[in-house]
Amino acid sequence: MTTIDARGLSCPEPVIMTRKALKSKENRYTVLVDNVASRENVTRFAESQGFRVKLTEESGQYRLELSK
Repeated sequence: MTTIDARGLSCPEPVIMTRKALKSKENRYTVLVDNVASRENVTRFAESQGFRVKLTEESGQYRLELSK
């Protein structure tokens, strides 16, 4: 499973990083972000690519677990 650490970055960078990672064709990824806009945009992008997104939040940090 690939982990994409996009904390501290603003959109569209987290989405671009996620798109690049998805080229590896794995079935599971973890994306770490620290703002609501990135959380929403990465979620929307991942779902458009056929992934289910499980979100967990802790102290303003978001973990998005993407799976097919």
